[in-house]
Amino acid sequence: MSSILSLTPVRQKKYGVTERKKQELDELSQKVLNAESSVEQLEAIVSSLTTKSNKLQADLATAETNKANALSNKDLADEVVENLLALKNNSEVTFNETVLAESKIKTVSKEVSNLIDKLIFSAEIINKLGNLVVRKKATNPLISDELVTMVTTASADANNAVALTLVALQSVFAAQATTKESEAAVALEMLQAVKLYEFVIGEETVDNIESDATLSPATSIQGLLHKAYDINENMYNQALAASNDTIKQLNNTKRELSKAQTNLSSLQSALAAANAAALAS
Repeated sequence: MSSILSLTPVRQKKYGVTERKKQELDELSQKVLNAESSVEQLEAIVSSLTTKSNKLQADLATAETNKANALSNKDLADEVVENLLALKNNSEVTFNETVLAESKIKTVSKEVSNLIDKLIFSAEIINKLGNLVVRKKATNPLISDELVTMVTTASADANNAVALTLVALQSVFAAQATTKESEAAVALEMLQAVKLYEFVIGEETVDNIESDATLSPATSIQGLLHKAYDINENMYNQALAASNDTIKQLNNTKRELSKAQTNLSSLQSALAAANAAALAS
């Protein structure tokens, strides 16, 4: 009887130790399960963020290419505008010079006409004087032959001067006609250059030249290409921000996953040790 009573406390003590160890094992097992769940969730997030980051990287590369192309088009439009402006300015200068030349030719034409009138008048006087001298010579032998020769030569020279001046006047008229044709051609070229320049920039630059269409810088070729660049630049900046934000999230989640994996490994080791200790006891 006393033997049985003495064994009872030992059994109760052993029973209490076993229950406590089982409770500890259960708690460790639950922690392992929780840690595994956390690792799985973080792995899923990392996988999702990796896929998202790869897609955003591809979108960023596309946006960068589009931005570069838009910048190239914008720069090309600006270069075309500069060339058109130079063409417009050169056309205006050429037109003004042509108008000035035509004006000068008109002046020369008037001066040559006046000169011819004076030469013709002078030639008539010289011719009359020559005829008079010749008639006087016939009745007055005292008039020297040298005088007759001089008057005759002067008359011929005057007639030649009139003829040459008429040729010069004809050349002036021809030059004036050519200048008028050039002026018309240059005027047309200038008009086309101005309209083309205004069409590309969307603004009127010459008050006395009417435009065929309503101009607007916002809807002009240059304006649209500038707007396209601004849009592509904004899209690139948005894609870059989204990509950087996702990479930051991914890196943070990877760090959390690493900590969770370390914690899981530690808990698994602790559970394995506890199980071994339980079996050994």
